[in-house]
Amino acid sequence: MTFAPTPIPSRTQFVLEAIKHAILTAQLQPGQALVETELAAQFGVSKTPVREALKTLAGTGLVVMSQYKGATVRLVDAEMAREVYDVRLLLEPEALRRTITGGASLEAAQEALERADSAADKADRSLANRDFHRALYLSCGNPLLGRMLDEVRDQAALVSTVAWAADPSWEREAAEHREILRLALAADAAGAAAALHDHIASFLRRAFPGDEPGDPAGPTARTDQGVTGGSGPDARDSPRPVPAS
Repeated sequence: MTFAPTPIPSRTQFVLEAIKHAILTAQLQPGQALVETELAAQFGVSKTPVREALKTLAGTGLVVMSQYKGATVRLVDAEMAREVYDVRLLLEPEALRRTITGGASLEAAQEALERADSAADKADRSLANRDFHRALYLSCGNPLLGRMLDEVRDQAALVSTVAWAADPSWEREAAEHREILRLALAADAAGAAAALHDHIASFLRRAFPGDEPGDPAGPTARTDQGVTGGSGPDARDSPRPVPAS
């Protein structure tokens, strides 16, 4: 039996995936300039695939394109984190509930959890955790729901990457992942969905303490790893420090 060769990714796709990986593993920091000529030299390509890759990443929310400043890694502020995690809170628990009630396999989630537990560094752990969450919703039976969650997946990973750099909380989150999976494997759809909702909400509260709706103190934010506080035109230039947790 003969097999068709695996298609070679285009140069643009190669550059895109490399830059995305560097952003989501904190090799490229929020706010860092993404200079086309430097990236082209690094990857051994012309500026054209770099430019196209940056445009695509801007569309996914990982990169900001400015007429005057060029491309930079997106800064994470409280408003952006709330918007992304609000979508997750609305959709992800329901997607997991449907995955369980539909009897879909959770083998991929189990495998991702094991990879996260045995990860050699935070980069591998972060990527495994992303795979874990995706495995919970991908088999929900509604492709549109899965695509909607995929659209915020990278931005959610950026928030968690920045938050982990300031406050490594993966051991707590790993325990929550194990409980979510235990409930899912037991076919407890309601319990697993509730545990997932609590997991997502508690992470946001830890990353942005005192940032509940209606809090007169306003948003707080971590500033040492590219997280800023507040919104509005001056928010990125005037970050406010987060209290120690």
